[in-house]
Amino acid sequence: MRSFLVLFLFSLSIVTANAQDASVEQSTYGIQAGFLGAWGHYESKLSNSIALRSELGLDAGIYSNSFVGSRGFILVPALTLEPRWYYNLNKRVSKSRRIDGNSGNFVSIKTTYHPDIVINSIADNLNFISDISIIPTWGIRRHVGQHFTYETGIGIGYIRYFKEKNVYLNDYDGLALNLHLRIGYRF
Repeated sequence: MRSFLVLFLFSLSIVTANAQDASVEQSTYGIQAGFLGAWGHYESKLSNSIALRSELGLDAGIYSNSFVGSRGFILVPALTLEPRWYYNLNKRVSKSRRIDGNSGNFVSIKTTYHPDIVINSIADNLNFISDISIIPTWGIRRHVGQHFTYETGIGIGYIRYFKEKNVYLNDYDGLALNLHLRIGYRF
């Protein structure tokens, strides 16, 4: 009878341990690199399924001016604030899949600001114009091992360019695309 009671209590403790609601982590941070840039990020928990991601990085770009015949590669600082809703955490837990480091599918509103600062040099007759973009995005994040991650996302949204003196802009706003594939390291 005693062994039956011990076995019952042990199995009850396993059931209660698995019955908890899945939740994003209190905070997580790391670095990521992609095809066009590198970023450092920090995510803080707002609720069980919502995290606020802040990001500082360098977005890379290739420019071409057919009139003058110049081409080049630029790096521009990017400041991003992005609330993310991880909508499938409970489903991943029920299937015994990982949710550590906020592994899961997410929907977000990615808001990015690019100041008019260029890290490398460009021709004197060219000017980088600062912008802000707001892009609803769907994506996934997964972990490989203890610290490595990969992430992909896609979205389409709005971009607004800030006019500067002596610069002609045909349009001040337009359509923006967020298409990213990143690998990273979580600390």
